[in-house]
Amino acid sequence: MDSKAEKILVLATGGSIAQTSPKDPTLLGDTLVDAVPQLRNIADISVEQIAQVSSPDISVEHWLRLARRINEVLAGNDVQGVVVTHGTDTLEETAYFLNLVVSSDKPVVVVGAMRRPYSLGADGSANLYNGVAVARDPNSRGKGVLVTLNAEIHAARDVTKTTFNLDAFKAPDFGPLGYVNAKNGTTHFYRSPTRKHTTTSELSLDCETLPRVAILYSYVGVTPDLFEAVAAAGYKGVVWAGTGNANLPKVIRPAASEAVKSGMAVVRASRVNCRIVSRNDEIDDDAFGFVTADSLSPQKARILLMLALTKTADPARIQEFFDAH
Repeated sequence: MDSKAEKILVLATGGSIAQTSPKDPTLLGDTLVDAVPQLRNIADISVEQIAQVSSPDISVEHWLRLARRINEVLAGNDVQGVVVTHGTDTLEETAYFLNLVVSSDKPVVVVGAMRRPYSLGADGSANLYNGVAVARDPNSRGKGVLVTLNAEIHAARDVTKTTFNLDAFKAPDFGPLGYVNAKNGTTHFYRSPTRKHTTTSELSLDCETLPRVAILYSYVGVTPDLFEAVAAAGYKGVVWAGTGNANLPKVIRPAASEAVKSGMAVVRASRVNCRIVSRNDEIDDDAFGFVTADSLSPQKARILLMLALTKTADPARIQEFFDAH
């Protein structure tokens, strides 16, 4: 290997990419890397194990540990990029959290696998290789946290899991940032994110934990006692996953308004891909004190709200975070 090869740190967290049975991830990060000898030809790889869990079991504590380690290693000159191996169920959430709190413009790439290592057509090795290829590419710098699966490169803010198939990860509104050439591992970018991220983000990790924020889901017959229960449990914020343009039924609005008056932040997001939630349209957000989620999904709106609440409880200021990030 070239002595000047880029040094890439792989941080392993478990997930399907590391599962040898349907139950739990068992393969450690070192094993995943050793299974792809071609990686040593394109980068100087080191590996650390951050967690060993399935992605539904990823916690805020895992996020904080992962982000702090990334910030620590990228602050020095030794590591040029980081690849995170992760289960796919919550991969988009972890990637977006990192997108808001990583304080370096060096590449951070999150990868996973839709098929476990023992499955026919397992995709983990190719995704890991492509992730390292993206992380070592100087053109990946300054684009925020990236997600690479199925030879596509996505922005962490935009991407979501859409199916169980190999092409599960899509950015429905905006499309991928670029692609990895599956034949030779070269990367090709065609656009860059414009929302604030990483070094331009106004959010940071200057907290020991994050405020609790719940997601409440709208459906026919939904009742206001859900808001009342969340408020009574001490949550600091709620993301309303509303129908259509993030709508709240009239029966819910008094409870949501009372939640705001009690100091709880309420963000309107949509349970469907409605592109951008319209503010002050069917609902007078200014009068109610609601925040609108722009194009963020409920699960990503929750992440941004948790981080925003570490800075302010003012709905107008929180709205500024949603408009910018």
